[in-house]
Amino acid sequence: MKNLINEIKKLESKPKVIKNIFSGKEIDDFLKLYDGLPTTVHNKKQNVIKKRWLQGYNKGLEKIFCERLEKEIGKFKMDNLKDDEGKDILGLIQESYAPIGLHVDGGFELNNQIYKQSLIPLSSVGSTVIFKNRYYGGSTSFTQDPEELKKKDLKYGQNKRSDIHLKIFGSKPFDEKIHENYLQHEKLENLRGLEVELIYKWEIGSMLIFDRSHLHCSSSVIEGKKIGIATFTKK
Repeated sequence: MKNLINEIKKLESKPKVIKNIFSGKEIDDFLKLYDGLPTTVHNKKQNVIKKRWLQGYNKGLEKIFCERLEKEIGKFKMDNLKDDEGKDILGLIQESYAPIGLHVDGGFELNNQIYKQSLIPLSSVGSTVIFKNRYYGGSTSFTQDPEELKKKDLKYGQNKRSDIHLKIFGSKPFDEKIHENYLQHEKLENLRGLEVELIYKWEIGSMLIFDRSHLHCSSSVIEGKKIGIATFTKK
């Protein structure tokens, strides 16, 4: 595992935002794709609808997306779980009515060399907070909630729950101004030891790319709902 983490670290870099990478028509095509896909999960507690980006619904859009992502990050393999037939899905499209909490998308197979993930906003109001802090222990939601921490019987594709971040990142208080402006949905104590790398303010036509080891979460800035596409890659 140590050797694998070293290989992952060799390819890590700062988050980057590519502006105007998608045209207005292409964004409309993404929204039509979302409307046509079957719902995978409707999590009423989190108030989020999730749809898997299944292959074959718009092959032209699949080609455009993969070519533009490869131009930015080089060769990659998808690491977005599988569909019911065992085929790779291309990503996850989420319609959120409430912010998603602190987590890391490190994958569900610890032998994989995780690489980059991308986020494509399909609505204009929203933001994503990327922290400098990194974690290499698989897909994890970080929480202090005792009820959440009790959850061990997880379904395929569900993040494990942990409070290990409070033990490994130190005790420095989190920036109260950033908390007030962007992270009111998170308890201030749950952010102890974390430092912000980037606050990505959503912009239609742009794409955010960052390492999968970064802790991150939605901001509390939301108007009604927001829709975005998340994709995950490996080497």
